[in-house]
Amino acid sequence: MLGASVLLVLCIYIIFLYPIRKPAEVREAEEKAERSDKYNSQMKKLWDVAQTSMKDRKPLRAEKALLTILKFDEKNAAAYNRLGILYAKEQNYDEAIECFEIAQSLDNNASSLHNVGLIYLETGAYEKAVMAFEQALDLEDSVPSRHIALSKAYEKMGQRKKAIEALENAYKLDHSTATLRLMLSIYEEAEDLEMVAETTARIEKKIADDNARRAAEATVKKNRTRHFVKKQTKILYPKKRAVSTKKAIVTKTRPKKPGKIM
Repeated sequence: MLGASVLLVLCIYIIFLYPIRKPAEVREAEEKAERSDKYNSQMKKLWDVAQTSMKDRKPLRAEKALLTILKFDEKNAAAYNRLGILYAKEQNYDEAIECFEIAQSLDNNASSLHNVGLIYLETGAYEKAVMAFEQALDLEDSVPSRHIALSKAYEKMGQRKKAIEALENAYKLDHSTATLRLMLSIYEEAEDLEMVAETTARIEKKIADDNARRAAEATVKKNRTRHFVKKQTKILYPKKRAVSTKKAIVTKTRPKKPGKIM
């Protein structure tokens, strides 16, 4: 009887009293984890609202969500970058540049510098655009669009040679006919007939090579499809065993049994 009473008291303590008398460090850690989960959930909802609103072309709602994120996390470089893109689309270039510069100061990345360069390019500040694009390329030079943007800035400044060099660097990365056509347009504007002819020949060769490659890939794909279909057909419909000639002859010549006479 005494043992049962002790067991009952122990159960009551575990169920009701132990949670209240938890060590302060444990309670604090649990409360902190709960607050962190709520914070992360709220931030995720705000990001979803911002991205959906920008996609649905609702700039005011997107701006409100991004500013709310920055209210709780003022060092969120991604939010500043996204806000800068939003302002740039609305042609609020001063605010966009400020957001991109803050984002770059918080997280030194090529994307923020590239975005700043695009705004300088749009507003006619070509020297600043060149500087921003070159800084972005110092951090990340494996993206063709960065070289193409630099080329456009140089072209606006009348520095065609540097523009062509930037496009050649882009072509080494993307091997795109579109990049060659940008070179062609610069040579045509400069009335450089020799380079126009040379670049035109490069474009024609690139198109021919691409067509040949696509034809070869189509042939390989077609052959693979045929092989697969043939293989599956054999699995689904295996060939029946051939009946021996001797058995066939016997079966054919065997006389029929006479019918029963009524």
